[in-house]
Amino acid sequence: MQTNFFRQIAKMNLTGDLQVTIRPTQDNRFVISVLLNNEQCGDEARKLIPPLNLRGTAEDLDNGFFENVATPMQTASGLMVDMDAYMKQVEEAKMKSAMEKEKADREKKEKEAKDKKYNEALQKAEELEKEGKYKEAWSALPKVSDFPENAEHIRKKQDEYERHFAPSLFSGTNNDNVES
Repeated sequence: MQTNFFRQIAKMNLTGDLQVTIRPTQDNRFVISVLLNNEQCGDEARKLIPPLNLRGTAEDLDNGFFENVATPMQTASGLMVDMDAYMKQVEEAKMKSAMEKEKADREKKEKEAKDKKYNEALQKAEELEKEGKYKEAWSALPKVSDFPENAEHIRKKQDEYERHFAPSLFSGTNNDNVES
């Protein structure tokens, strides 16, 4: 006797383990319980999918088993594959979210460190300015190349300190020592 039972199962293209339980009853009928179990699916909700139960005579089940089983099992298989894909995407999103948070925290710390360095250099320059050490104050200013966002403020301070350097030969020259 040749049967095509397994070819019919193969046609369903299911992902997971197909568990079929056949229980005869006392009145020459059968109760068939069909459950698809996909252990690869990481979502525990897969365990909530109930088995499909069929009842009938041997002739009824021979004639209608695959028509009654194929669609629900394919639906369950697709659902578990989708649940697994969904769980993987959720995990990936969590990881990316953690990476983005870590990146934002790192950028925030770097900015705070840069701002601290800028403020310390500016404070040192102002202390030197109070002492009348304008050249040292000018040198203590933060570099424009290191802090381009503060370039205008740094240049104003540089100009302010430069005014206190040695007087220019071309402004306010004194000709008292020149003999005619």
